[in-house]
This record gives sequence, C-alpha cells and structure tokens, in this order.
Amino acid sequence: MIPPKALYDYLIVGSGLFGSVFAHEAYKAGKRCLVIEKRAHIGGNIYCEEINGINVHKYGAHIFHTDNDKTWEYVNQLVKFNRYTNSPIANYKGKLYNLPFNMNTFYQLWGVRTPQEAMDKINEQRNEFAHIIKPKNLEEQALKLCGKDIYERLIKGYTEKQWGRAATELPTFIINRIPFRLTFDNNYFNDPYQGIPIGGYNKLISALLEGIEVKTNTDFLKHRTEFSSIAKKILYTGCIDEYFDHRFGNLEYRSLRFEHICIDDTANYQGNAVVNYCEREIPYTRIIEHKHFEFGTQPFTVITREYPDSFETGKEPYYPINDNKNNLLFKNYQELANQQTQTLFGGRLAQYTYADMDDTITAALELWRNLGEK
Repeated sequence: MIPPKALYDYLIVGSGLFGSVFAHEAYKAGKRCLVIEKRAHIGGNIYCEEINGINVHKYGAHIFHTDNDKTWEYVNQLVKFNRYTNSPIANYKGKLYNLPFNMNTFYQLWGVRTPQEAMDKINEQRNEFAHIIKPKNLEEQALKLCGKDIYERLIKGYTEKQWGRAATELPTFIINRIPFRLTFDNNYFNDPYQGIPIGGYNKLISALLEGIEVKTNTDFLKHRTEFSSIAKKILYTGCIDEYFDHRFGNLEYRSLRFEHICIDDTANYQGNAVVNYCEREIPYTRIIEHKHFEFGTQPFTVITREYPDSFETGKEPYYPINDNKNNLLFKNYQELANQQTQTLFGGRLAQYTYADMDDTITAALELWRNLGEK
C-alpha cells in the first residue's frame, strides 16, 4: 500500500553501487529520493578509506572492467578513470607465477616457450586423469581440466581457503572451466575497458548521489514501519532473507575479514596491487597494496591481508553459496518479493548473486527503465 502523504517518491535502502545508480536516475527524473545506509559511510563495499593520501579499498580490491560501451560511457561522465590493468601475481611456497594462466605462467611452471609446447604439456597433464569421466567434486573437476601442477600449486589451496572446505568436499560447479591463454599476456580481464576512478571509488559514489538526501548509521529493518510510511516506493538492496525475517531459513554466505597495515618505512612492499597466496598453510588468500591501483609514489605504503571467514550474524555477507539448497531457498524468497507492491529488490544481496560492478550498474539502470518513470 502506498502511503497517502509520502514525503519521498523513493526510499533507497543501501548506498552501494546498485542503490546509488538507481537513486541517481530517479533524482534526474525529478523524483524525491532518500537514501539510507546502516554503515557510517556511503558506497557499500566499494568504499575507500583515505590513509595519508592512499585510497584504501576497505572491503577488498575492486577493479572496474566492462565490455559494454554504454556502461563505460556512463561511469566516465561521472568521474575520470585511470589506465590501471589488473595483472595479479600468485605466490606458491615462495615461487611467483603470473595470472591468469598464460604463456608466462606455463614458462614459470615448465619452462615451455611456445604455445604448442604449452598445449602439449597441458594435455599430457590432463591425460593422467582421463579416467575421470564424470567428476564428483571440485578436485576431480580441476584435475580433469588442467592436470596436477596447475591444480596443486595455483588452485587447490587458494580455493580451499576461500570456501573453508576441502576441494574434495566442494561441488564441481565452482570451476566450470579453466581458460588457458596462449599468449604472453598478464591482463586478467578480456574486457576492452578497465581502470580505477581517479581519486578512488568515493568520487564515483559521491557523483551518483550528488544533490540527494542521504542518512548514514540508519538501519531500515530496525525502523521498518516508520520508513515504510514516508515513501511511495522502496528499493531494498540488503539481504533478502533478512527482509522477510528468515521465514524459510538463512541463506548461506562466505565472509571476509581484512587486516589493514600501514608501513611507514617502505615505499613499495610487493611491486603489484594484488598478490595471491595459494598454499593452504598461509591463512590469508591475498595481499593488496593499494597505492598501485593509482600509481602512487608516496614514500610509505598501506597493505591489506584478506582472510576468508565463515559467515554469521554481524559479519558482512560477501559470496553467496549458490548450491542447490540455497538456490531453492532463494527462489522461495524471490516469490515473496514478487508479491510486494511497495518494495523493489535489487543488488547482490537482494538477488543472492555475485555480480561485477558493470553488471550491477546495468541491472540498476534496467530496473529503473522497466518502471517506466519519467
């Protein structure tokens, strides 16, 4: 039911990328908008904390990339992007390997120098596991796809840490395919557009929310009745199971925790923005050195160790566990959401999905267009 004397046309719950893009479009169309955010800052997980002139990606590395011309134009009309290219390094027991799997990686693994030599070695390793007709778990799937060396050094430990379970207990769908790039190209993404907003992601969110009323430290679910009465429509971007008071049970996630460290006497800690640590014995999955995202030249640095974590109340849900049980549970919640007349649902938490930033923007724009507002 639409409140008869609503103060706002739209109440947007959550100031992450989805909510901010939707609010931006609604505001441009002359709609009265209020954005509320339960955290102390706007921007959701792309928020950057400025530490001595270095923009620290507070909730993990975010690199914008897209193959969509219109999406690239959309963000660039709001903020300028630099030319950062994501080229992560993998560290396995002190040895370094380029990612994604490309000719540099294969040379580092086996000393091969030509694409044919690389494919011969990959096929030789795959053939050891040709007897696996229908893989029963992630380990068998990966061995069948890439063989022992790549799996044991660059996949097994990292994946087991990320999901908190042995690879033999993980479903095969986590790795549907393993792309091999037979060129000496360390660019992680194939998309033609890639970069970091100059000055950090806060610049992008601030541009999206310019002119719009925003309230931080405000929890919608704790004041649902009050907030539902002040707007004609609500866009909810939080966890969909929380919105419905976990009626069918809790959707499962993996979480993360971050250890941010300022190093005053070091200008360059690891020479790269992202270094993955692939052995299971090291508890963190990667170290991020934030200055490299924006080609910083400060005489000090800030690094972040990223640790996978179990999810429970009070922790941030990062990665949905999209197995059959959870996907079925989500469908039940989605059916409830479709019955709502005042509330719209969007974003990774409301849609129980992992989404790249460009896809998030596209989905928010599509939702706005489908409403047919002018």
